[in-house]
Amino acid sequence: MGKKRIVKTNDEAEGANKPEATSPTSASGKKRLETGMLFVESTYNNTKVVLTDKKGNVYGFSSSGALGFKGAKKGTPFAAAKVGETLAAKAALLGLKEIDVIIKGVGSGRESAVRGFISKGAVVSSIKDATPVPHNGVKPKKPRRV
Repeated sequence: MGKKRIVKTNDEAEGANKPEATSPTSASGKKRLETGMLFVESTYNNTKVVLTDKKGNVYGFSSSGALGFKGAKKGTPFAAAKVGETLAAKAALLGLKEIDVIIKGVGSGRESAVRGFISKGAVVSSIKDATPVPHNGVKPKKPRRV
């Protein structure tokens, strides 16, 4: 059956589209971001990177899986570097100049993602490690009675 198409005549189409609404948006019309925060979550299987402003509003996101890496290749430093470069290209369009980095996790892509982001020209003001560390662990199992 497919989709139903609605055909509009020229008179209807001109009334719907006003020149102000369809004018091309310039880079200055978009939101600008001078300083931001880069959250890097690196696990053994994947690397996720999120770009936010100082308040925590998300401006960009990327991960190894989103770039097309599959299986064990997602956790590699090469994939993490590509994630950082991809997000840095988005950040350059926003006019980002300075970032604070917060790293979480123990994967091999921790440093590579940040290096990939820096390679596109952003300045890192601080790097913080927020990896959660267990400080007591779970209760051990009871001894087995035979």
